[in-house]
Amino acid sequence: MHYVMENGASSEIAGVGNEGVLGISLFMGGNTTPSRAIVQNAGHGYRLQARFLMEEFNRGGVLQHLLLRYTQALMTQVSQTAVCNRHHAVEQQLCRWLLLTLDRLPSNELTMTQELIASMLGVRREGITEAAGRLQQAGCIRYRRGHITVLDRSGLEARVCECYAVVKKEHDRLLCDIRNRQELPSARHG
Repeated sequence: MHYVMENGASSEIAGVGNEGVLGISLFMGGNTTPSRAIVQNAGHGYRLQARFLMEEFNRGGVLQHLLLRYTQALMTQVSQTAVCNRHHAVEQQLCRWLLLTLDRLPSNELTMTQELIASMLGVRREGITEAAGRLQQAGCIRYRRGHITVLDRSGLEARVCECYAVVKKEHDRLLCDIRNRQELPSARHG
């Protein structure tokens, strides 16, 4: 989820992958949001008509419970991103962003330009170039034009600020245990 200011400046406000949904404003009482969804990595997405989601949500069952817990985890991510962007060094922000992105990918490779990463973090591209260079020099990543390979995840985890752990812990607390205890209702086709 990405927000673009009137002057063109932009920043990622949250990442959503195979663990989440877009459009929470629908079941939270609104119909729209001022942010944009930008696809950063290849994968699959599913689209559901709003009325089907709302019918199931309004039943008050497992799906409602899961969506509300997901929304709480997403709010934690949005809040922690704001704190991180304000108080932590670009290298720490980059580590957080890489780790959160890797958590949603099946591999340790990202196809992403420094310009796009800079836009996601709301910083200058030169800051990303310097931070990525330090991470590469430390052996944490390999970076070549538009491709990042994470070589040492534990090295990134040692360099990241506390923001990654806060988001990960809250996500796991709210969502991982519910997946293990309950089954989602069958998808209905209409």
